[in-house]
Amino acid sequence: MNWALVIVGGMVGAPLRYLTDRAVQSRHDTVFPWGTFTVNVAGSLVLGVLTGAVTTGAATSHLQLLLGTGLCGALTTYSTFSYETLRLAQDGARFHAVANVVGSVVAGLGAALVGMAAAQALWA
Repeated sequence: MNWALVIVGGMVGAPLRYLTDRAVQSRHDTVFPWGTFTVNVAGSLVLGVLTGAVTTGAATSHLQLLLGTGLCGALTTYSTFSYETLRLAQDGARFHAVANVVGSVVAGLGAALVGMAAAQALWA
């Protein structure tokens, strides 16, 4: 049963990642990978809320598998983040590469923290 929850979450997360990335990136005329940045930060926020909900008992381990492992696992992407950062550096856009690394780490951790705090405020 657990593997089915992960598969279903992934079936939603993967196309959501692709569609979000394309929609966001098409609105920006820059080399900065805003689409990947957006899905990674959004996934961090969702995972933070979910983690906060699980720790307060407001969500089950099954929901954690469906949304955390499945949906967020397919929605977020460390490999694309790495590839795009290396591509920026190789193409001479070193400022954008560094901004991508620093911004992604700070925004991702911040989103997860905000999500956890919001969940704990709601359900604690």
